[in-house]
Amino acid sequence: MKRRYLFSLMGAGMLGMLLGGCSAEKEAAAPVAQQAPKQTIQWKLVTSWPKNFPGLGEAPERFAKEVERMSDGRLKVKVYGAGELVPALEVFDAVSQGTAEAGHAASYYWKGKIPAAQFFSTVPFGLNAQEINSWISYGGGLELWRELYEPFGVIPMLGGNTGVQMGGWFNKEINSLDDLKGLKMRIPGLGGEVLQRAGGTPVQLPGGEIFTALQTGAIDATEWVGPYNDLAFGLHKAAKYYYYPGWHEPGTSLEFTFNKKAFEALPKDLQAIVEVAARMTNQDMLDEYTARNNAALNELVNNHGVDVRRFPDDVLKELQDISRQTIQEIADKDPAVKRVYESYEKFRSNVWKYHEISERAYINARS
Repeated sequence: MKRRYLFSLMGAGMLGMLLGGCSAEKEAAAPVAQQAPKQTIQWKLVTSWPKNFPGLGEAPERFAKEVERMSDGRLKVKVYGAGELVPALEVFDAVSQGTAEAGHAASYYWKGKIPAAQFFSTVPFGLNAQEINSWISYGGGLELWRELYEPFGVIPMLGGNTGVQMGGWFNKEINSLDDLKGLKMRIPGLGGEVLQRAGGTPVQLPGGEIFTALQTGAIDATEWVGPYNDLAFGLHKAAKYYYYPGWHEPGTSLEFTFNKKAFEALPKDLQAIVEVAARMTNQDMLDEYTARNNAALNELVNNHGVDVRRFPDDVLKELQDISRQTIQEIADKDPAVKRVYESYEKFRSNVWKYHEISERAYINARS
């Protein structure tokens, strides 16, 4: 009986092996299921900068490459320079209307449409790059920014920062506030409002038109960005004096804008990739400008003989007084501006106190 039982177990085992082998052969013989083709989403991104312009124009290109790389090609973004698809100063409208799914520009260009938008780019004598990044990301700025753009179907995100800019290019010396009177200067945003109150005439021009306007005398002076970008445009060939500091743009944030419907139509993982790529671009641009401005300034001074000058202290003091009055008056007239300004000013006041004993104290000690 024991032997019969043992043989029956062995037989069952053999049968199982045979059946298993047959099953394996069937599986091996079965055709491999075809993997579904990868769906590719195509986006257009319009900018306010010349195609591939150093710094400003390269940033959206890097963003597009990172999005494609991180999404394994599922989301591809084609970048258009200023004027290729829409004019430089119509980026916001193009994104809002869905002409393009994304844009890269500066929010102070939309002051005629959204006066409070200027605070998310730069404010004269306001926050520097490190501080404005902190206010927007951790001080309540982002929520206010998105609330402002919501009626237009646009989602904003930080898109880079140039750091403290230069004061601009002039063909005459600036020794007093009177030297600004009657001056036609390319200067956008709140800085332009301040210049106007100081007796000058602010002119808004896209970057690609600045050199010709300065060279032909259509404008008397211009600010652009700083040594890296100013050298690329050859502004030293059209003006003699290069003034600092950039009181009007102490840390200029750029923005990515996204059509709300297009963004929300993306799968959640692609939305996250877009957000991460934008944040990477924001930091990367500041890193690049900090590095490139040094070499460009040396070239402007040593190779091109540019006369670099500091605005007189009394001029800066008067401009600061005018700035405070201007911003307060604008805030008093517009509830949306007032809300943003109060948030901005509260953060500035708090961060200023800490930076007096940290950033400024260290720089003073180092020098």
